[in-house]
Amino acid sequence: MNELVTGDAVVLGLRPAKLPSRALALAIDLVVAWTAYLLVSVLIFVAAGSLDDAAVAAVSVATFLLVPVGGPIAVETLSHGRSLGKLACGLRVVRDDGGPIRFRHALVRGAVGVVEILMSFGVIGCIASLVSARGRRIGDVFAGTLVVRERAPAARMAMVPPPPPWLVGRFAELDLSAVPDDLWLAIRQYLTRMRQLDAGVGQAMAERLAGDLAERTGTPAPQGVPAGAYLAAVVNERQARDARRAFGSSAASPVTGSEASALPGSVPSAPAPSADAVPPPAAFPATPVAPTAATPAPDAGPAGTPPTTGFAPPA
Repeated sequence: MNELVTGDAVVLGLRPAKLPSRALALAIDLVVAWTAYLLVSVLIFVAAGSLDDAAVAAVSVATFLLVPVGGPIAVETLSHGRSLGKLACGLRVVRDDGGPIRFRHALVRGAVGVVEILMSFGVIGCIASLVSARGRRIGDVFAGTLVVRERAPAARMAMVPPPPPWLVGRFAELDLSAVPDDLWLAIRQYLTRMRQLDAGVGQAMAERLAGDLAERTGTPAPQGVPAGAYLAAVVNERQARDARRAFGSSAASPVTGSEASALPGSVPSAPAPSADAVPPPAAFPATPVAPTAATPAPDAGPAGTPPTTGFAPPA
């Protein structure tokens, strides 16, 4: 699988990074980390010159753990997978399904990287990247992450279609914690390529994916909602949740309409429509919206008197 979708964006076509670009990004990160480590070590030893040998050893270990080990973990967590070297080389660390990484992913990568990169001078990491089909080192395998290329030609980019407006925010209460990453990736790639598929094949694939998703969430798709529209709405909801977590937006209420389009990297979607709203996008079959009840007629007064409207005629 050579293409991925980022969880907080709508771009498909990000390819796994190759060993040369990853090695260059790692070299930049190591130079920055070791330079900071040496500067901090010199400052600490100058300030703590009266300490005994045990205290000096303890300070040295703490400095090593905080700067060359803890520093990259903090940077990847705060930058959502973009260290200085990866930013310079156009790379980014993402989850296996293409979503943004969190602290636990960065922690596992950094902990394994102590042995894989620092203690073995990168030999183990290079061998693992060469053996892996997607260029992953051992830390990526344990953390469930992948380093991808962010800079891709515009011709390679494709858009995940937004859900129909009448489905935006409908799945705000859906529990998505049990959905595996490989199912998310399959759904996103189907949504991106569904216009290229034969109608029968695409419909069968959408129904199969919708069934798998409903089985994982424990909630079946609403009656009358097309499978493709259901998948797009659930993916849109997950992207909004990822964006709220990644960019610090409020997660207390579901994101719909203009709020969803205001989130960085979220799928643009129209505001929730009224009964006479514009029909849903042509990418999905339209589901008829039940007409609203007519406004009741004003109450009529006694026989021979006009209806009560609240308007008093002039004398």
